[in-house]
Amino acid sequence: MDQSKEIRWKQRFENFSRSYKLLVKYAEKPIETELERAGIIQFFEMTFELSWKVLKDYLEMQGYKVSSPREAIKQAFQIDLIENGHVWMEALTKRNLTTHTYDEEMAKEFVEEITVVFLPEFKLLYERLLKEE
Repeated sequence: MDQSKEIRWKQRFENFSRSYKLLVKYAEKPIETELERAGIIQFFEMTFELSWKVLKDYLEMQGYKVSSPREAIKQAFQIDLIENGHVWMEALTKRNLTTHTYDEEMAKEFVEEITVVFLPEFKLLYERLLKEE
């Protein structure tokens, strides 16, 4: 095993952990204003970005070749690192959408989706990778 790859994924996991914990912290509070919604969406974008990168680093440490979020998600699903590949693909689609557009009604719906659908997936990933650390 390449020690530099092992160190890399663990460093990335630390970054993912911090972002995930902040998302949890703020998602547990009432989200009522446009600013709060924008903040939760930004935390989601950051957490998602770090999640696919930690998947990539972990998979590369295991000997897989991964070059995109889609590939990381597919491979992680194939080796049971994540359970709901379709939810992760939806998170990727939403992350791409929110990065380029903003609509207040869409933001309200998306915040609900973040807290109900995507946050549990981040939690599962966090717990699985914590065991690997």
